[in-house]
Amino acid sequence: MRRIYLLILLLVMCVSGFAQNADINNFIVKESLLKNSKLAIIAADSLDIPIEKINGTYTFSVSGFTQPIKFNGGVGVLPLQLERSAFVYIKHQNDTGTHSKLLYVHKKDGTLTPYVINSMWLILFPALIIFLAFAFRKFIIAAVIILLIFIYFNHSNGLNLSTFFETIFDGLKRMF
Repeated sequence: MRRIYLLILLLVMCVSGFAQNADINNFIVKESLLKNSKLAIIAADSLDIPIEKINGTYTFSVSGFTQPIKFNGGVGVLPLQLERSAFVYIKHQNDTGTHSKLLYVHKKDGTLTPYVINSMWLILFPALIIFLAFAFRKFIIAAVIILLIFIYFNHSNGLNLSTFFETIFDGLKRMF
């Protein structure tokens, strides 16, 4: 009887030793290694060190579209190609919460360069322009023109109003 208990205990310890935590709580976005105008999502820890044990299919929201992405060795490739420079909002939701990033992906000569944009800049830039417009009355017309250019640039590169506010609210949730 003792041997059976010992065998069961040993089996449980071996199985739990191979169990892994497969949650994606942070990720890095880079250009795919194939250089085919696709982005790769790399699962990472809080220090941006890649986690290679992530395998399987995970659901991400990419600029408002739900995409199942297959991860092998901690790397998953987005299925859609980027035709030009654009804003890309990537969000993953699991049991520990929502994890998202807003990126501006610059495309030049067939290479993609993603830049992570902190959501606080989306609040600070318009707030600074509005503050300057109220501080200096002669600056009101220039401030309105700058804000219209800011809105047009964001909209023409794929950052619509709903994504803009969703990014701001996700950033505020992370702060508190």
